[in-house]
Amino acid sequence: MTTTAIAPAGMPERVSHVVGGHVTRLQRGYLADESHAVAALARLRRGAGKEPHQVPDLLGLVDTGPLYGPLPGGWAPREEDLIQAEDAVHVALTLWALHQQSKSTGMHQYDSRERPSGLGAGVRRLMLAGEIDETVLKRLVRAGTAPHLAGLAQRLRDIVVLLRREDIALDYALLADQLYRWQQPGGRDEVRRLWGRSFHSYQPRQNSQPGAEGTGAVPASTDFDTVKDAS
Repeated sequence: MTTTAIAPAGMPERVSHVVGGHVTRLQRGYLADESHAVAALARLRRGAGKEPHQVPDLLGLVDTGPLYGPLPGGWAPREEDLIQAEDAVHVALTLWALHQQSKSTGMHQYDSRERPSGLGAGVRRLMLAGEIDETVLKRLVRAGTAPHLAGLAQRLRDIVVLLRREDIALDYALLADQLYRWQQPGGRDEVRRLWGRSFHSYQPRQNSQPGAEGTGAVPASTDFDTVKDAS
């Protein structure tokens, strides 16, 4: 029997909206060397891979007010929903801050058909065209099989370090949505499918180096779902 992820209507979109808005504003300020944005990014970066309560310095830095309004139908969000939404916002924003550090171009880029920026596509871009780096792929698989959000945050942090090295951007609003869904019943399976689809749908240019844009064949034998977890 397949379990379908159940998330409160409107909450994933709110999480995505909050993260997208904050990242877009801070990224613009950081790239313009505005002091407030540089300082905010430094504070956020200290929380990468950590749980919110471990970095009290971030309290009040991000306005999460939009998460609290009535949901469609007039229902108030449950306390559990709000905690999961806030945690998803925290993980996404702090990972972006780590990703953006010392970069002169934006490491947040909205996902599109022309410029895929989902997590799976980002991992695929770390590999040469026509080749599958099992070590890198297993990092993505291990992220999807993390036992809890704190473990997922740490495993994503390791991936972000690799993406940062190759100047590969991610859609952090999309990632935040997925981090929220990952915490719902059946959500882990759903998010793993999304990451696998993103990985397979990105096709790098033949003979391209990691991080390059373009199109080309991905070996049909690669099966994201069957790669074993390397704990």
